[in-house]
Amino acid sequence: MQSTKKIILFILLLLVTIIFIYPFFWMIGGTLKPEAEVMQFSPFGSYWTLDSYRSMLDKIPLFKALLNSLLVSSISTASVLVLCSMMGYALARLRFKGRSLMTNIIIFTMVLPFQLTLIPLYVLMVKFGWVDSYVALILPYTMSAFAILLFRQFFQQIPQDLIDAARMDGLGDFGILFRIFWPLSKPALITVGIIHFMGMWNDALWPLIVVRKVELMTMPQMVALFAVGGQAESQVGSQLAAATLMSLPIIIVYLFMQRHFIESMASSGLKG
Repeated sequence: MQSTKKIILFILLLLVTIIFIYPFFWMIGGTLKPEAEVMQFSPFGSYWTLDSYRSMLDKIPLFKALLNSLLVSSISTASVLVLCSMMGYALARLRFKGRSLMTNIIIFTMVLPFQLTLIPLYVLMVKFGWVDSYVALILPYTMSAFAILLFRQFFQQIPQDLIDAARMDGLGDFGILFRIFWPLSKPALITVGIIHFMGMWNDALWPLIVVRKVELMTMPQMVALFAVGGQAESQVGSQLAAATLMSLPIIIVYLFMQRHFIESMASSGLKG
């Protein structure tokens, strides 16, 4: 009876896995099929071809957009790790007036949808003259309420004795944070880094608003304009090829960081 339940559960899980994975296989298969066969249900065509990739790369500078996305996502992620960990340390370990109020305000900002701040942020970018620049792409994402609260939660679990011993050795708050807390907080750092990097990599709305120069466009922005702006010329295979190349770096990062990501999610209190 127990073995029968396991077999049924395994079959159900296998079906769910196929349902989730099949669209990705179909997308990749569609990029390798002739254009006339792309819309067929099967991911396999009568023969393999790279015409969709050649056509797409001839029309848009996707590799330049790839470098832009790497630059923007990496700088933003590094800024979030440094600045938000500093903020999380202050809220977790320092005593000052208004600390509870500041924490509540940060929590409140997580309730507000990002779309509400688009117009004020865009007006600020225009006033400062930062439109069509890397600053406009990076600066609004150098802080994250989620990251601050996660670091605050993690730092509160570190024993006070370590801090007292570090202060006796002459370390200040910055030394305690970067020399004591950071080595002990790898799960939180990995969690914040992966989640923020993936969010930045997949963001297309904000770049569409503040960037118009082709040489500054990120991959999601470039792919979105390619698919809906007419450059694809209704070639579904080319659109799928652009989407595949955009998702490939994230898939590679996840495959290499899967074990660390799962461990960090569990140990930082985000499981479930």
